[in-house]
This record gives sequence, structure tokens and C-alpha cells, in this order.
Amino acid sequence: MKLAITYAILALIATAANIGAQDLVIRVYAGIFDVLLSVAIGTGVGLVVKYVLDKRYIFKFRARSAVHDGQVFTLYVLMGIATTLIFWGFEFGFYYLFETKEMRYLGGVIGLAIGYVTKYHLDKRFVFRNQGGV
Repeated sequence: MKLAITYAILALIATAANIGAQDLVIRVYAGIFDVLLSVAIGTGVGLVVKYVLDKRYIFKFRARSAVHDGQVFTLYVLMGIATTLIFWGFEFGFYYLFETKEMRYLGGVIGLAIGYVTKYHLDKRFVFRNQGGV
């Protein structure tokens, strides 16, 4: 139960980083493809934050070297492709249906929550399984 609570808290932190980065981009840039750019940047920020938190606090991972860390991060990203599609589907779906920034962010939060639960299982099974973690 403690692991689930910790994971949920870390997912909230990564979600806040993602949505916060998106909102910052929208506030700074209001041109062509602004929403797409904000989602792409938010996704990148959230991904890096989530990786750093997961590897340390969830999977207790310690890389043998920078190269090893890069390899594990690459695998982490690959496992995240499907979950990113879930997140983007909800965020863009809500934006299409409701046409407001607030509802787009709500869709993003829902998509991230679903994606993070899925991602935990993928990471546990394929990314950190033989990497010194759980």
C-alpha cells in the first residue's frame, strides 16, 4: 500500500510538471500550433520528471554508468509511447469536445492518470526488472 501511495504522489508531481509546462508555453507563445507545442513540451518535461522520480523512489534503480542510465531511459521512453498516446488521446479529445483550455487540461490529467497506472506495470515488467530495481 505504501508503494501505491508513493507512486500516486510522484505521479501527481509529474502531472503538475507536465500541465504546468504546457500552461507556461501557452502563456508565452500564442501562435500557430501553440497547443501542439505546449503538449509536446509538457510531455517531455513530465517524462523526465517521472523517470527521475520513478527510478529513485519506486524502483530504487542505480545506473552503473551514464551509458547504462541512457539505455534504461531509452527503454523507459519506449514503454511510454503507448501510454503517451492514451494521455494525448484524452487531452486532445477533451479539447476537441469542449474547446476550452481548462477541459483540455482535465483531459490531460485523466489521460495521465490512466497512462501512469499502465506505465507502472510496463516499467516493472520490462524496464527495471533486471536493472537492480524491484
